[in-house]
Amino acid sequence: MSTAGTGPASGLRYALIPVHGYGIAVATVARMLDPDGTGAVARVLQTGEPVPWGARPVLLAETTVYGAVCVERMLQGWSLARPWLVLVADAPVRPAPAARFRFRALQARLAGTAHLPYLPGLRTAEGPEEAMEFKDVCAAAVKLRERIEGK
Repeated sequence: MSTAGTGPASGLRYALIPVHGYGIAVATVARMLDPDGTGAVARVLQTGEPVPWGARPVLLAETTVYGAVCVERMLQGWSLARPWLVLVADAPVRPAPAARFRFRALQARLAGTAHLPYLPGLRTAEGPEEAMEFKDVCAAAVKLRERIEGK
């Protein structure tokens, strides 16, 4: 991961870093944090892209054991400001005990953690705009922004 501040200052508030691939959950979280959908507030970084100056790094993972292992590996070489972690539930049940334990053990390396519930609309949506039409996704977006912004 490159260091922040290697490029010109940007108005970007959230630099999203998926820890194990890009999918509808990642695209929807980007849209949740950037309500206008312009990419001016939040956007997903490409692999190896530096975190823009002034942007808060946000790691995105599913609540699986694999997701926890990927977050742990990412944080091993982390040299930037402590990132936020957004955990997206992959099922309508609690994460496996091994995943919960790992995520809890990583808390000291994070600025904070935001949990998104299982959102069934993500399974049927063709894209983040369509996902945002579901009430539960919109409600989760409001709670996510409030959690990360400290409100």
